[in-house]
Amino acid sequence: MAIITKVTTQQKNQDRFNVFMDYGKGEEYAFSVDSDVLIKFNLRKGMELDEFSFLEIQFADDIRKAYNLGVHYLSRRMRSEKEIRDYLLQKEIDEPIVIEVLHKLSAQKYINDEEYAFSYVRTQINTTDKGPEVVQLELKDRGITEDIQKKAMMEYPVEIQIEKAAKLCHKNAKKNMKESQRTARQKLEQLLLRKGYSFEVIKAALKEADTDKEIDDEMEAIKFQGEKIQRKYSNYSGYEYTQKVKQALYRKGFTMELIEKFLSEKEES
Repeated sequence: MAIITKVTTQQKNQDRFNVFMDYGKGEEYAFSVDSDVLIKFNLRKGMELDEFSFLEIQFADDIRKAYNLGVHYLSRRMRSEKEIRDYLLQKEIDEPIVIEVLHKLSAQKYINDEEYAFSYVRTQINTTDKGPEVVQLELKDRGITEDIQKKAMMEYPVEIQIEKAAKLCHKNAKKNMKESQRTARQKLEQLLLRKGYSFEVIKAALKEADTDKEIDDEMEAIKFQGEKIQRKYSNYSGYEYTQKVKQALYRKGFTMELIEKFLSEKEES
């Protein structure tokens, strides 16, 4: 049996204490513990500790240190249970200790995946242009169960999805002014798909945004694209040249009627 000879407060951390013991060869530093562990085990001068008690104290202190890490991690923002688990495991904390910490944090209402999921969805709606499919995938990546995902996604109704998707259309329409109407529409559709919006929402958003170009705008676009294509095929002539220009413009999404008009105007100029 070893006897505690002294307990002192650490200078740099007032919540931790150094415990000194006599193993039969005089006083020496033995271990340090958190204030909560000190109180829980009533550690004091003259107290005898056997090997089992020592292991029990160390396990309790390891839990407390991991718990403090978890609380600090949570102080920045809400976290899912999986995020905290992954964070503690990255700190090389043993799985049994992580489980104990998660139980304690859950019991104290510091972590609640359902509250987290609802808050996360609302934040993404208010601060990003992400569609529901991306948001739900992010919930899944954060360890949120499918049942909670579905409940939380009810915070993101179709009306809001269409509104946000239409704003994206307006924002990006000008970037595609030099493209044909068909190509510009395809680019908007691809953008909205990547952002996580469904085909039904995309269709409604494009209709609401009314991104169809005026005839003059489409003519400006074909002139821009046509001049580049003409330079590309300038080493061709006659029928072969005309066909290559037509094919290239058609692949760019312009109608044959507009292509013929463009080439006719070029011939007259």
